[in-house]
Amino acid sequence: MTTSDQPGGGPQEPFAHDSQQPTATIGTGTGAALRAQSKKLKNLAPAALIVGIASFVIGLAPVLGGLVGITAAALGINAIRRQQNKKMALSGVVLGVVATLASVGMTFAMAAGMNNVSLNKPLAVAAQSATPFATPTPVATTETPTPTPTPTPTPAAPTPAAPAPPPAPPAPVVPPEYKSALAKAGDYARDMFMSKAGVYDQLTSQYGEKFAPAAAQYAIDNLQADWNANALSKARSYQKDMSMSPSAIHDQLTSKNGEKFTAAEADFAIQHLSD
Repeated sequence: MTTSDQPGGGPQEPFAHDSQQPTATIGTGTGAALRAQSKKLKNLAPAALIVGIASFVIGLAPVLGGLVGITAAALGINAIRRQQNKKMALSGVVLGVVATLASVGMTFAMAAGMNNVSLNKPLAVAAQSATPFATPTPVATTETPTPTPTPTPTPAAPTPAAPAPPPAPPAPVVPPEYKSALAKAGDYARDMFMSKAGVYDQLTSQYGEKFAPAAAQYAIDNLQADWNANALSKARSYQKDMSMSPSAIHDQLTSKNGEKFTAAEADFAIQHLSD
């Protein structure tokens, strides 16, 4: 009878070897562990960013900020090598490096400050110990003679101060119209060689500047002009351009319908006409 021919029924399959089941169980557990580890490694970039932010916040803390910053940089570098989220990983590296540098700088600053304090204390102590104790000087006890009182002189009566001079009166305020009239008068006297009367008539004329008589008079009184020189310029203009005789020029200079110079100003012009 063969092995397959068993009593009470048809042929039966051989029993499976027991060693295969443990092998399948071990393979399944190993795959789950690898998947879990791979999933953890995929989270390196977010972890680098989170740790980088934390290191940036506490970066000024000596030593601690540097350690956290180094951890963030290491996580970010590993994430970049594993080709994970590059932006998050790179941000974690940058924040970690900044926090590490800040922590190292703060550590050195605190160490330097402590060294300065430790160096200054011995100097202060040495300076205090180098100061000698002052030896008290014995005070000589002598009898002081009683001073003779001197008569106090009677103060002289104060001399009354001279009264202060009265304040100068404020400068009068010149109206704008007066200033404008003075400017116009200067233009006529300087550019057109007009006489004093001619300038006044031009300022007040209804066909001229139409200034008020008071403004025109202010302009004439404050105008700096050489009326003799103006009369001479006008006389030379008549002689050159109109070939007039000295007598006719004199009449034109003094005419009320002409230039309106005074007789003295016209005489000065005729006398210097040939200069």
